[in-house]
Amino acid sequence: MENKKTCLYDKHVALGALMSPFAGYDMPIQYSNITDEHVAVRTACGVFDVSHMGEVTVKGPDAERYVQHIFTNDVKGAPDGQVFYGMMCYENGGTVDDLLVYKMGDQDFFLVINAANIDKDWAWMLDQAKGFDIDLKNLSDYYGQLAVQGPEAEKVVEEVLGLACKELAFYTVKTIGDVIVSRTGYTGEDGFEIYATPDKINEYWDKLMESGRCKPCGLGCRDTLRFEVGLPLYGDELSADITPVMAGLSMFCKFDKEEFIGREALQQQKADGPKQRVIGIELNDKAIPRHGYPVLTPEGEQVGEVTTGYHSISADKSVCMALVNAAHAKLGTPLNIQIRKKVFPGVVVKKRFYDKHYKK
Repeated sequence: MENKKTCLYDKHVALGALMSPFAGYDMPIQYSNITDEHVAVRTACGVFDVSHMGEVTVKGPDAERYVQHIFTNDVKGAPDGQVFYGMMCYENGGTVDDLLVYKMGDQDFFLVINAANIDKDWAWMLDQAKGFDIDLKNLSDYYGQLAVQGPEAEKVVEEVLGLACKELAFYTVKTIGDVIVSRTGYTGEDGFEIYATPDKINEYWDKLMESGRCKPCGLGCRDTLRFEVGLPLYGDELSADITPVMAGLSMFCKFDKEEFIGREALQQQKADGPKQRVIGIELNDKAIPRHGYPVLTPEGEQVGEVTTGYHSISADKSVCMALVNAAHAKLGTPLNIQIRKKVFPGVVVKKRFYDKHYKK
């Protein structure tokens, strides 16, 4: 089956981007190199084509009740323009997906889901919609999306794109004409997400490139940026087998609200303590741990495996996130990583390897 292409595919090819399959799409992995693009986002401004992401709208009299039912966070009575991060879970607490929920109005919610999960999420959402008076629409093919990220992002979006975004607080959203602009970010830096028609996204991309004020960035540095500030990626730190409690994301599960799918299982797991946890490990060496590499005790017993690992560009350390048995998850615990045939010593540290710089 042929991979899909985003509305900016031809622009990426023209810029000489290294293209690779990701989540069913041909996506740019890098343009110059991952380090340069990573540093641009940390120090100035970078732009990502994230048009592969999924968008679903929930409208109607039962819109809020439905979102409350499928979503771990609590949107009840929230002001218009508020954005929430959380998960959709199965009854057993396993994660369907992690997502953003934008409250556009009392009966109008905009859900942003992971590209690799669009078909699965959509089928699951439809299944949960029975008995709710809502109009559910999958608009993933309608919207293109840009993520403009970095300390200069606000100035770039205002001055180059002419989109008034200065007054947007962190985790809020607004509509400007037929364009949706939010301020969340998946990089640990200040940043904006712009949702619009493919034509408008192409126009904005051209303006950003012509301005010279915004470096095109691929999914390679998107992963290094999110990883070193401890943000999870579905399929690595969250999955049908990795619950929000195991991932250390219980704060986004509001157990005091009336109900949500998976609440009882997650509450029980939190009370009992999960058998496995997602942790951070720092190596005493420059060797790079990769997804799936075994995590061992100093005695050589395997107690987990790496979920994501890199030599952190910003922190200049070899670090990883790993899913390990809870008995070995305490900060300061010595753990080793097996990288091919060699074993490298490390220690359990906090999952955030670099401090976030969001505009609060």
